[in-house]
Amino acid sequence: MLTVDFSRFPIAPGDRVLDLGCGAGRHAFECYRRGAQVVALDQNADEIREVTKWFAAMKEAGEAPEGATATAMEGDALALPFPDDSFDVVIISEVMEHIPDDKGVLAEMVRVLRPGGRIAVTVPRYGPEKVCWALSDAYHEVEGGHIRIYKADELVAKVREAGLKPYGSHHAHALHAPYWWLKCAFGVDNDKALPVRAYHKLLVWDIMKKPLATRLAERTLNPVMGKSFVVYATKPHLPRLAEEAAAQ
Repeated sequence: MLTVDFSRFPIAPGDRVLDLGCGAGRHAFECYRRGAQVVALDQNADEIREVTKWFAAMKEAGEAPEGATATAMEGDALALPFPDDSFDVVIISEVMEHIPDDKGVLAEMVRVLRPGGRIAVTVPRYGPEKVCWALSDAYHEVEGGHIRIYKADELVAKVREAGLKPYGSHHAHALHAPYWWLKCAFGVDNDKALPVRAYHKLLVWDIMKKPLATRLAERTLNPVMGKSFVVYATKPHLPRLAEEAAAQ
C-alpha cells in the first residue's frame, strides 16, 4: 500500500533515493523496483533487518532492474549520516507526527537533498486523525506514538519555511480511515473484534485484487476522508550569485 503517488512523484532509474523512517519499507521497495539507488533508514533495528531481507529477496527474484541498488540502515533522522546534497529524492511517510523536532527533521532532509531535488512528505490527515484521538487515548498516548495532528496549511507552511517549494498535494487511503476508527472504538490492540476483523479482511482483499469499484470509491472519497495528506516539493537551486559566493 503506497501513500506516495509515483505518477505525480516519478522515480527515474539511477535516482539516489532516501526513504527516511522507512518502517517496513513499502516505498523503498517500489523505488528499488523502478531502478533507483535506494537507502532505507529507520531507527528501529528489527524493521531494518526485515527490510534488508526483503531487498535481498527482491534481488534474488530479479524484481529490480540492473543498476538498481538498495541498502537498509539504522540512523537518526535528526543527524543523518550523509554529506550535503547526497540525494535526488527524499521520502518521509507517516513519520513527522512522531517526532518532537519536526523542523529539525525537515532541515536535515533539505541538507541532504541536492538543489533541484524532490521531496515527498506524508502525515495523517487532520479530520480522520482527530476522530481517532477522540475515540481512543491509547491510539496516541503511547511511547513513540503520534504527538501532533497537522492541518494541511500548517504542514505546507513548515515545508516552505524549511526552504522547499511545494508543487502539489493530495489525500490518500480513504478506505483505511474507517478501519482505524473501528480499531480505536474497539481497542487499538483488540484485533479480535468482529467489525475490525471483517474490515481488515476487506482491506486485504482490496490491496491484493485492486477491483475497479473500490479504486473508484477511494478516488471519490479521498478528498473528503482520505486518511493521509501528501505534499510534494522541490529544493530550489541557489541563485547564481549565492552559488558563486558559496564556492569562494
